Amino acid sequence: MSATDVRQAVVVGAGAMGSGIAAQLANAGVKVRLLDVVPEGEVEDRSKLAREAIARQVKAGGFMLPVFAERVTPGNVVDDVTAYAEADWVIEAVFEDLGVKRELYATIEEHRGPDTMVTSNTSTIPLASLVEGRDAGFVAHFAITHFFNPPRHMPLLEVVAGPSTSTEVVERLVAVGDHQLGKTVLRCRDTPGFLANRIGNFWMAVASAEALTGEVDIETADTVMTRAFGTPRTGVFGLFDLVGINLVPSIWTSFLRLLPADDGYHRYDITTNGTFTGLLERGLVGRRGPGGFTRRRKTEDGPVDEVIDTDTFEYRPRRTPSDPALQARGLRAVCETDSAAGRYAWTVLREFVDYCCVTAPQIADHVGLIDDAMKLGYAWQAGPFELADAVGVDWLVERFEAEGRPVPTLLRQAVGAGGFRPRPGAVLATDGSVAELPPGPLTVAQASGVLAENESAALVDLGDGVACLTLRTKMNVCEPGVFEIVQRALELGERGAFTALVIGTDHPRAFSAGANLNVFASLVERNDPDELRHFTELGQGSFARLRAASFPVVAAARGLALGGGCELMLAAHHVVAGAELYAGFPERKVGLIPAWGGVTRTLIRASLRGLPDPAARAFALASSSVISGSAFEAQAEGLLLPSDEIVMNGARVLERAKASALELVGRPRRPEPERFALHSPRLEPLDASWTDASPTDQRIVGALAAMLTGDEPVTETELLHREIEVALELVVLPANQDRMRHMLATNRPLEN
Repeated sequence: MSATDVRQAVVVGAGAMGSGIAAQLANAGVKVRLLDVVPEGEVEDRSKLAREAIARQVKAGGFMLPVFAERVTPGNVVDDVTAYAEADWVIEAVFEDLGVKRELYATIEEHRGPDTMVTSNTSTIPLASLVEGRDAGFVAHFAITHFFNPPRHMPLLEVVAGPSTSTEVVERLVAVGDHQLGKTVLRCRDTPGFLANRIGNFWMAVASAEALTGEVDIETADTVMTRAFGTPRTGVFGLFDLVGINLVPSIWTSFLRLLPADDGYHRYDITTNGTFTGLLERGLVGRRGPGGFTRRRKTEDGPVDEVIDTDTFEYRPRRTPSDPALQARGLRAVCETDSAAGRYAWTVLREFVDYCCVTAPQIADHVGLIDDAMKLGYAWQAGPFELADAVGVDWLVERFEAEGRPVPTLLRQAVGAGGFRPRPGAVLATDGSVAELPPGPLTVAQASGVLAENESAALVDLGDGVACLTLRTKMNVCEPGVFEIVQRALELGERGAFTALVIGTDHPRAFSAGANLNVFASLVERNDPDELRHFTELGQGSFARLRAASFPVVAAARGLALGGGCELMLAAHHVVAGAELYAGFPERKVGLIPAWGGVTRTLIRASLRGLPDPAARAFALASSSVISGSAFEAQAEGLLLPSDEIVMNGARVLERAKASALELVGRPRRPEPERFALHSPRLEPLDASWTDASPTDQRIVGALAAMLTGDEPVTETELLHREIEVALELVVLPANQDRMRHMLATNRPLEN
């Protein structure tokens, strides 16, 4: 642990946010006391609310490993006030009532330790109002830390300091949020909604209100938002259903109360919109109720997606949008289409860019902060100013002027600067000047040069004698071009072109999603056994040679590491994994087994961990097709060794991997046995529990069980040979080929 790390924390408020924050703290190794009020009339279990909240987080997956729930102790705000004195950090996450918060702060002030940090998760109440009446010590240790829901998965953490907040406290909160909790921390001004919600909620109001004028239906509006603006699949109406339409009166009323009369929020007051009020009158609050703008209704023929009719408030079947603008490519082309959807897209873009330009100087030092807030807090592919650059700032000015609308000052300044992001590493400051962005975590894009490349992969120079093998395919799948660059990396490394190798990528969601199934399928269709063998041996041999390299090889793995991607990860000498690592072997579902060293490496890793039957562990991992729910799960299952590292912040995995690679240069490697014990044929067969499985599954797991069973220990080379033979035996079977074709056609497994 670093000197800034939090070891003990208290979270007050056991609702969805508070309990989620407590779970993420526990994921980071913090001991947490979760407090809530004592239920009225409760005598036996006065901490019932907190206890039930912990159980809900376990069920909802808030904990990266279920056992981490043991790090959270339930309590209540009456009996457990002494916990404040023991805590490094107290986080208040009660409902948005200033009086309730102030009363709570008075108690915390009385009992907290002299160095205890206190923060609020509020997103609507000004910091100055929160600390009114508190002593100087409390105020110096107080800030706002605004998490996003769910706290485990949403990467944004907004930190707001007051004028009297200690600099040391702020720096510690930023460091803890970044390195210990794994968040991207944005320093925000104490303005309503801070960054993400100030901009994001305005977009939600504009996009919904303009659609509800009647020119486009709900399906079309959501499709425009998803395809043209790059929002998540929920679009705007689906997002209202997700967060809860019942929050509209409180959240938007708060903005309307806090913001001046000339702020754009007042032009889009959805609290008085007839559709919103009509839904609320009928209890249609979204996914937590009987429906909202949309709903999914179960029928005998399967689920049916429905959409509200905004005139009758009756549900109708979801329609497939057919507006010609939806066939256009790119936001600008959509806005230039003379159709209902095209006009809708332009209106939303115009209002959104206008508001962002006018508001940015009030809330941010530069426009990159607002872009980051929308990408991190709302999962947009690009922020509003990046969208403006994509459509062209000159084009935006022309459209504004053609409509006789005032052109925002910041937009004109962007034209003069060459865009809101005029060059890499530079961004428009909100005073109109061009600012250089501070360096962020290491990325592949920052590499100083390319050592070798093709369409599938590249070998780049990360500096300090470290090269990086990075994949360029869709979802970083493995194909022959990748193996070509692996071979070039081995050649260059052995010649001394670099001293250590990192395998990593800038893709936020995938280290590698596995083998390119299209390559397998084309070989299967050609029915050429020699080509199938060559491709299988090429992959296995490439990864085996990586493992045998004389220089350190470190995998920087985050996101998906599936099938062949998991085998690529296991080929490294050391793994630095992002906490959100989803690793495993889904090959059985496509009629295959792991044949690029996956079965072999998991058996070896189980042997190194001293498990009594390593082959049983390897069989379980290869046959179950279970994907880890986190890096901690992967470690518990044996895909990661105890010596492998887990980094909470996925954005920092590559830089830690580089540092680890340098630390390994010149160090001796952990020796591995020459031979490995298999599962004894005198014990219960490995596939004994698969008797009720489908014939195809029985054939696959039976072959796996056979290759891992035997009286005599085997070498790694013999294990790898068995992988190849079993894989080639299975891939030619018609039922297995049907699985592969079905997965490619539907992206769903075939249970044949």
